[in-house]
Amino acid sequence: MTGVAALRASAMSDPAARGRATSLVLGLVVLWPLLVIAEFKPAAIFEAQNLKTMAGFLAAFLPPETGQEFLVYLGRATLETLAIATAGIVLAFALAMPLALLTTRVLSVAEIGPGPGRRRAQALHYLLRAVLTVLRGIPELVWALVFVRVFGLGPAAGVLALALTYGGMLAKVYAEILESGDTRPARAILEAGGSRLQALLYGLLPGTAQELTSYTVYRWECAVRASVVMGFVGAGGLGQLMDQAMKMLNGGEASTILLTFLALVLAADALSGFLRRQVGEAGTGGRRSGIGSVGVLLGLAGAAAAAISFVYLGIGFGALLTLESLRSIGDFTASFFPPDLSPQWLSRVGYGVIETLAISAVGTLLAVVGGVVLALPASGRYGLAAEQFARFFLNTLRSVPELVWATLTALSVGLGPFAGVLALALHTTGVLGRLFAEALQNAPPQPRDALRDAGAQPAAAFLYGTLPEVAPQWLAYALYRWEMNIRMAAILGFVGAGGLGQLLYFELSLFHYAQACTVIVAMLLLSIAVDAASAGARRRLA
Repeated sequence: MTGVAALRASAMSDPAARGRATSLVLGLVVLWPLLVIAEFKPAAIFEAQNLKTMAGFLAAFLPPETGQEFLVYLGRATLETLAIATAGIVLAFALAMPLALLTTRVLSVAEIGPGPGRRRAQALHYLLRAVLTVLRGIPELVWALVFVRVFGLGPAAGVLALALTYGGMLAKVYAEILESGDTRPARAILEAGGSRLQALLYGLLPGTAQELTSYTVYRWECAVRASVVMGFVGAGGLGQLMDQAMKMLNGGEASTILLTFLALVLAADALSGFLRRQVGEAGTGGRRSGIGSVGVLLGLAGAAAAAISFVYLGIGFGALLTLESLRSIGDFTASFFPPDLSPQWLSRVGYGVIETLAISAVGTLLAVVGGVVLALPASGRYGLAAEQFARFFLNTLRSVPELVWATLTALSVGLGPFAGVLALALHTTGVLGRLFAEALQNAPPQPRDALRDAGAQPAAAFLYGTLPEVAPQWLAYALYRWEMNIRMAAILGFVGAGGLGQLLYFELSLFHYAQACTVIVAMLLLSIAVDAASAGARRRLA
């Protein structure tokens, strides 16, 4: 049978075959230029010079450095990383709560009805929403780089960067969580003349405390990873120690730091999961008093940890908010304006945006393939030993931040966007593989079992019984991770992995602040566009 006849036969047996073939062709048409822009050249991994460089560096990883003096530095950097994450998330919480209170639609005076303060409330509402967009739209690594230039090297820059970016994230999600619950009690309190605070405490919190607490704990876990990444621009902690080891090509120290970071992230994951389970168990059966007690305990523990963190880091608000420091911030910020809007520079920034999108798209696509391959054994389909090995491998991949992967991949394939593609693919494979495996485990077994009982082979039972059940969830996960990878691709260039980050790093290094401002604005606009596109895609999938 010829190829054309085979296609016609498949189209007759499967009415959707023509649509799938068309989608495949369109996908390849879109993917090809993205591969070219991302400089996707897998053969570069196996070039003799690159293999020699990578082999020499990896050989230097063994044995790991265990000298007493280095271990003392490592211990201090580990404690500093935890302190930066804890102090940063506490400041972010302090910033997010009032912003969420003022931007949540259910607590907005503008949503109640006509009145003398309605227009003023609307203006304030939209202004604060724009502030939140700016805070979370600029990556924490960029904030950290700015604060390092103002306050110098050290943890203060990392704490402030986390406070701003995570403050914007927490405020947005807090507002969405408050709006997703039963809003009638809060609305009744507002319409009766009660304050926003009263409506929050007595109308909204009783029904949303569990989800708010759980998300805050999850964000602390993310802050631990982010605090390591910010060390690459001099914001202290394990990242700064890792950056020094990599620049000196000291593989033994880098190996010990990576092992320490892996253990730290896994421990943070376990602690975060335990705390979220405690909150969830307190919320079962309508035990709101249980949620309250757990929330109080977590709040007291968080306050104590924050106090210890600030003392350990030696950060005082008085030192950060002096007249001299505020004047320095103002002068440094003013040097970024006006941005460079010359056609030549805008064309370079535009190409940086396209390159960032290509890096994120190709990296995410590779991760989807790798995630599916590893999710099959990780879901327990091939025995306990394969499941445990696959899960350990996935945890290892996702525990190493993208910026660290980019540093390693740049050694193997050279500087450029392909290093960023590989870094995103490695980290995101760990994330998606875990999520895909959980979706497979939660999929209903009835369609698969019915096909097996009818005599279908295991592969056919999976393709036509299990895959249709999990495909929408897999697609939603992939879109969400792509949204996050676009932001990450914008900063991978700080270690030479292409995109907007590389452009920004070069301009800041040359003190070209007007050009750097244009790049930051491009990052912000890209983040806003991604937010809108992702929200629309998720609504269509829902």
